[in-house]
Amino acid sequence: MRPVDLFRLFVLAAIWGGSFLFMRVTVPVLGAVPTAFGRVALAAAGLLVLVSIMRVRWNFNGLFKQTVFLGLINSGIPFLMFAFAAQVLPAGYSAILNATVPLMAIVIGSTFFGERVGGIKLAGVALGLAGVAILTGAGPLALTPVVLAGVGACLIATACYGFAGFLTRRWITQRGGLDSRLVALGSQTGAVFFMGACLVWQLVTTPVAMPVVNANVWLALLALGLVCTSFAYILYFQLLSDIGPMKAMMVTFLIPVFGVLWGWLLLDEKLSLAHAIGGGLVAVAIWLVAKPERPRITA
Repeated sequence: MRPVDLFRLFVLAAIWGGSFLFMRVTVPVLGAVPTAFGRVALAAAGLLVLVSIMRVRWNFNGLFKQTVFLGLINSGIPFLMFAFAAQVLPAGYSAILNATVPLMAIVIGSTFFGERVGGIKLAGVALGLAGVAILTGAGPLALTPVVLAGVGACLIATACYGFAGFLTRRWITQRGGLDSRLVALGSQTGAVFFMGACLVWQLVTTPVAMPVVNANVWLALLALGLVCTSFAYILYFQLLSDIGPMKAMMVTFLIPVFGVLWGWLLLDEKLSLAHAIGGGLVAVAIWLVAKPERPRITA
């Protein structure tokens, strides 16, 4: 992995690490569906402005439908599931569960996409999962039906992410590729259609009064849409194109690291030896998964 790719991986992890904190601010006030809709709507608007300013050529090379459907899998469903989970789970729990994406990718890749996974990468995934569990150090929650539902929602989201990485390679990269900004814009357009339908359904079936929303909630929603989604997905799709889905998904091991860091810097949370141990395991996991495999010698 090139140094520039590793740098982009860390930047992406820093951004997405903050998304769980932002959701914990917005979801209790706005609700899960409005938060997810606001996130993708702001992201699509931000990408539209960015693509226009940068004068990106509007040529999807016949892949617009693929990017729209990709948005359902890579943004719409996962964002909605994590928003539901934010109603009942602490941010650290969601971050830990988010780190199961590489594990999901290994299972999905080997089962559905013929991906060959060696023992070294499996060891890296195991170390990474152990590292984030130690690192976040979240206290145990009683396994009530509500908590289990939140955990299930997170796992649905990570399964979608696992599929999306391989589908991006199959639908986009292997068909000639596409500018990462257009992929991001098309995917968020698809997510807006999906979340818009969910929002209309909720308003029709369970109408609620507009809550009183303070400035911090609106700022958190703006950050979710414009920074954690618009900008972040441009980075993510470029990484998928450059280093492939397996390595790009290693960003999920780094997300809890930054979640802890933001908590220490912004929420005055204490650091401990567990953070050093967990961070070390995460670093080793990244190295193992990113390490090039030796080619097989055939007779």
